[in-house]
Amino acid sequence: MSRSEAWFHHCANLLVGATGLLYAKFLYLTQPSDEFSAWNHPWQGNVRDAHILLAPLLLLSFGLLWAQHAKPRLRQRTKGWKSGLSLCISFLPMAWSGYAIQIAVDEDWRRFWQWVHVASSLLWLVAFLIHQLKRRRNQPNL
Repeated sequence: MSRSEAWFHHCANLLVGATGLLYAKFLYLTQPSDEFSAWNHPWQGNVRDAHILLAPLLLLSFGLLWAQHAKPRLRQRTKGWKSGLSLCISFLPMAWSGYAIQIAVDEDWRRFWQWVHVASSLLWLVAFLIHQLKRRRNQPNL
């Protein structure tokens, strides 16, 4: 995996993760200032749209990452393979549920997919941080 591909993956992860966390904050933790408002925060719609528009970058970067980094290392079980495996396991429900939220017509299904998306996304972000910290800890100081 080249430095530019790693940089692309980290940027995509940062952008999608940050917009997702900010949207979740607006959606679940912010009270609307106006009782008649459709949004809890004036930026809520823009942040949601940015998250949806940036998510394909993470899908693309994961495809690159899978082919050149994850698949070979999972086969060889090199250092960090357990946190890498948890990343791979959490990615599919995270990506699938992100699309399912948008197409679900029934409110109960939409709510179900939201919880799947939030849970798998949080697992993804935590596993990503652990994976990065393990990698940095195993590198020699230069």
